[in-house]
Amino acid sequence: MSVHPVTQPGGPQRPDPTDLLIAIEEASQEPIRPEYVEGLILVPPQPDHEHNAAAFELSSQLRSAGFALAGLGNGYRVGLGDGRTIALLIPDFYVLRREPTDLDEAYRAARKGWYPIDMLALAGEVTSGNHETDTGPKLRAYATAGVPVYVLVHRQEGRAYVHSDPAPASGMPAESHYRAVASVELGGKLQLPEPYPALDTGFLARRA
Repeated sequence: MSVHPVTQPGGPQRPDPTDLLIAIEEASQEPIRPEYVEGLILVPPQPDHEHNAAAFELSSQLRSAGFALAGLGNGYRVGLGDGRTIALLIPDFYVLRREPTDLDEAYRAARKGWYPIDMLALAGEVTSGNHETDTGPKLRAYATAGVPVYVLVHRQEGRAYVHSDPAPASGMPAESHYRAVASVELGGKLQLPEPYPALDTGFLARRA
């Protein structure tokens, strides 16, 4: 996802990140869905057609393979045990562990529109302009939350990656990572960990 990071305002008592994002949305003259990770507010520009088509196609492939809880569009919160919010993320596509329960919906209401990150079994991002966000802060945030699989379609590199086996760094989210990674050139099939299928990226192959 393409983003423009904006440093969060300083001060002895910082506003809750959720409230900051709401304020930015209300102040914007265009529809936006900002995110928050590693102390930065990320304001994405409008995605292009290829970005949206890729996210929809990959979600559709997962659904066709029997993963009925594959989808896109929802936002998820990464929190620490002390109640702090360390990330507010909107994956381009995902697979849920479960249908939202009453507790999940209550959490979403209390957190002003953000579901708990532990609902995610798989998260996926499709890069646009600022791909460093997807390959750095977002990857670390998903690993910190223990999301089992992170799929990254890197359009600038012309490759698709699958990260698995998260290694959360307790108390140091910036050091979280995934132990396993595999990749394929766009146009090939990206084999995901079981029980997921291989994702066909042929529709993203670069034209000569």
